[in-house]
Amino acid sequence: MERETPELVAPATFLRGEEGASPESVRARFERMIRRMQAEVCAELEAVEGGASDGGGAALFREDAWTRPGGGGGISRVLQGGRVFEKAAVNVSVVYGVMPPEAYRAARPEAAAAAGGEKAGPVPFFAAGVSSVIHPVNPFAPTMHFNYRYFETEAPKDAPGAPRQWWFGGGTDLTPSYIIEEDIKHFHSVQKQTCDKFDPSFYPRFKKWCDDYFYIKHRGERRGVGGIFFDDLSDYDQKTLLQFATECADSVLPAYIPIIERRKDIPFTEEHKAWQQLRRGL
Repeated sequence: MERETPELVAPATFLRGEEGASPESVRARFERMIRRMQAEVCAELEAVEGGASDGGGAALFREDAWTRPGGGGGISRVLQGGRVFEKAAVNVSVVYGVMPPEAYRAARPEAAAAAGGEKAGPVPFFAAGVSSVIHPVNPFAPTMHFNYRYFETEAPKDAPGAPRQWWFGGGTDLTPSYIIEEDIKHFHSVQKQTCDKFDPSFYPRFKKWCDDYFYIKHRGERRGVGGIFFDDLSDYDQKTLLQFATECADSVLPAYIPIIERRKDIPFTEEHKAWQQLRRGL
């Protein structure tokens, strides 16, 4: 396992040399998208912090960057103790690695079968993604989580005839402590509008997937009010799904910030705060 090296300044790209020189590759375009999204989300949250009405110094994101000698790296940005946001993290990573053959066969059985029955060896892979959790101070303002990622494998080392595999995954979901129908309708309407641009089956399919994926068995309930979630998505060509993932990512702020602006200054009591912390599992 390669050690991660802290960096004072993040490099322009975490891609390996030959890939960084191909700006129109899916890997390069996805990396640019997730880094742009990280910057835009952090800037917007800091702007909301700076515009808070209760005085005092606004919290800012702290950045930590890291790289690996063989290629790849990431940027972590964390905001804590803000006037509007109790804690927020927006992280990106670009990773190169080797997948054990058992994991490859379990994840992509159809690809393993295409190897002609040969026992595949270790499978080189590439993965990139952006992930975030945002916890507001005000109990009437909901928590939001989002994650968008791209995964790609090379042919197994012992089965060079097997096809290269790729897929997209991700989603955005909302977890309020107090249910406010106006906010839920707004959030879901943005998700639906984005999905409908590509395929009218996407929203109902990915909404149900989100509800089922975030079901909490020991509580007998779903986490929050859902949103969309998808994984292993390769139904269309790469460029179409890259655009879909990009537009889903771009819908995060329009879905969330109007809710925060409406709820961040609502008066609340210690009882409201205690309920929020209970719902968060604190």
